[in-house]
Amino acid sequence: MKVENGVAASSITGVAWVKARASMGDGNCVEVAELSGGELAMRNSRFPEGPALVFTRKEMAAFVDGAKAAEFDRMTV
Repeated sequence: MKVENGVAASSITGVAWVKARASMGDGNCVEVAELSGGELAMRNSRFPEGPALVFTRKEMAAFVDGAKAAEFDRMTV
């Protein structure tokens, strides 16, 4: 199944949505799913039927590397 950016996340079936343990179960987190083509889909857990963004593994790796390097910390306070 080819998944495009902005598709309703609820239409992406047969995947397991995963969220960080740090979300503490309050529903305010981002969830990620591995798609059959190797891409990764991301959705807002507060709006699971809303749009999903789709990233290549290289794009996700660049984001994760930036997060690990604290490049986005100013956006969380």
